[in-house]
Order: sequence, then structure tokens, then C-alpha cells
Amino acid sequence: MINERKVEHIRLIEQDAQIERQGGGFERVRLNHRALPELDFDAIDLSSELLGYSLSAPLLISSMTGGDHALIGKINRNLAEAANECGIAMAVGSQRVMIKHEGAAESFRLRQYAPDVPLIANVGAVQLNYGFGLEEVRRCVDTLQADALYLHLNPLQEAIQPEGDRNFSGLIDKIANLVAQLDIPVFAKEVGCGLNPQDIESLTSIGVKHIDVAGQGGTSWSRIEHHRAQSAGSNNDLGIVFQDWGHDTVDSLLYAQAFADRAHIIASGGIRSPIDVCKALVLGAQTVGMAAPFLKPAMVSTDAVVTEIKRYKQGLQTAMFLLGCPSVQSLIGNNKYLTQTRLQ
Repeated sequence: MINERKVEHIRLIEQDAQIERQGGGFERVRLNHRALPELDFDAIDLSSELLGYSLSAPLLISSMTGGDHALIGKINRNLAEAANECGIAMAVGSQRVMIKHEGAAESFRLRQYAPDVPLIANVGAVQLNYGFGLEEVRRCVDTLQADALYLHLNPLQEAIQPEGDRNFSGLIDKIANLVAQLDIPVFAKEVGCGLNPQDIESLTSIGVKHIDVAGQGGTSWSRIEHHRAQSAGSNNDLGIVFQDWGHDTVDSLLYAQAFADRAHIIASGGIRSPIDVCKALVLGAQTVGMAAPFLKPAMVSTDAVVTEIKRYKQGLQTAMFLLGCPSVQSLIGNNKYLTQTRLQ
């Protein structure tokens, strides 16, 4: 059932354009154009660092999918090969499916295709209340040969999902235990509803040093689960009612600024252009993640994904040129690249 759900998610994204909410809040952010940038375009430094790896740009292919299906295997391999060729990071979709369905593990054996870049495993945090423990998590990490683990937080999706796991009680203590027992970093991320200061405080206080805000404004998992519930015979419209619920990515990044000295901040959620990437970095993100822009190319070929990654890199370089910004490191969290009218 979980395996079939992964394919169903992809098909629904193809069929319903409104699953893409086209938000994130970036329209509120204005960048400070320079007519005299005083820079050599070709000398601009896009390089960044994540998990001890030097990246060609501060980009992460965000979590998408995995499972025992030819299409899913193709998508993950194309993404991994493209990430390695372009020198950027990659996170996989939820690996719960490989614990429940043995054949799904193959779609997560990606290190052979991406030997030179960070790979990040992925498990739903709520599964720690449903039989997942250290052994299962280590299986997921070892299968991917991962450099880190994402624990994704998806209470809205689970609430709407017909077969959702809705017991989120006591999770912070279980996450703390996992952080203490694993010998790789644990990342925490929402899946499209953003993080508020209380959640970021709770996570960083137990040793989570990588926070992905994953704000509202991109793919609506609530709307996806609405379609699935309808297919199962439900007349409940909660998935539509809550399709735009949460903190958008810009607000989530503003909340996260207070924790920049404690955690590596990752921006994702509704980032759909290189200018959005630039704005996210100016607002304090150290890495920027995207999933939807790479999904359709990944269904075609590795080269198609590479082309899209290069488009984002060239666009980021262009934005930095027009700001007079020589490097990603000087861009991150630097208010001088914002106009006085920002966020108004």
C-alpha cells in the first residue's frame, strides 16, 4: 500500500496543477539592484559547504520519492547522477517504504551514482511512535550510505491522509534519543507548512543542528491527500480547506534568523526561480532545497535534470552580479542586498 502511494503521489502532481500553490512569500522580498555592480560576472563564487563536502552551489535536491516501481527507480537514479555531476546535495524521499516493502530498497541504493556529494536519508519522525527505532533508521541510513538523516515532520499530511499516523505525542524526547545515538547528523524539516520559533527552539535545544523550514507555498501535500481520500470514497474536503495552511517560507526564514548561531538553516517550500534562491540566501538560508522543479526532468533523463540545475546556478550567479555580490558566503543573511521596502 505504501509503495503504491508513492506512484499515486507523482501521478496526482502531474494531473492537478493546483497542487503547486505558487507561494512561499518571496514576492514580498525586494532585492537591491546595482547599476554599477563593480564585479566580473565570471569571478562570482557560488561555492558552499554542507556536511563537510564542497558544493558547486548552495543547492539541495529535496526529498521526493522512493519505492519498488520502475518509474521511481528511474527518478532517483537520474536525480543522484545529476546531483553528482553538478556538485550539489540530494535528499531522498521517505524510506519507510523500504522497511515495509523489501523490494523498495533498491531505489535508495544511490551512493554508486553519487559518490562525491552529500546524500541524506529520510524517515518520518512520527514513525518513532509506530515501531520505528534505531535499528530501522540505521537500515535506511546504511542502504543509502547516507551522510545525514532527515526526520520529516508532517502532522497536516498525516491528519488528512486516509491511513495517516496521527500520534505525535512525546516525539521530541524520541528525536533527542535518536540524535544522541546516531553517529551522523540529524536534520529536521517540515513538509510544506513551515516551522515557527517554538519548534525551532525545541529542535535545536536537543542537538538538531540542521533545520529545513520547508514553508508553505509549494507542493500542497494536503491537497494531494485530499485527492487520495476522494479516491478511497471519502466526501471530506479537509484537504482543500487546509491546502494553504502554515507559515510561508519567508516567514519561516525570518523566524529561523534567531537560531543562525545554532543551526545550519535550509530553505525550501515554493522556491521556483533562481531569484527565489537568492532571496532565501539573503534571508539567512545557508542551503536552498527544491523538489518540484526537478521532478519532471527526472522522469526524462539525467541530462534533463543537469540542464535544470545549471539553469538555477546561472540564474543565481546573474542575481548576485546584479546585486554586486561576489560570493555566496557574503550573500547569506546580508541585509545590504535588500531594499528598504523589504517585506512590506
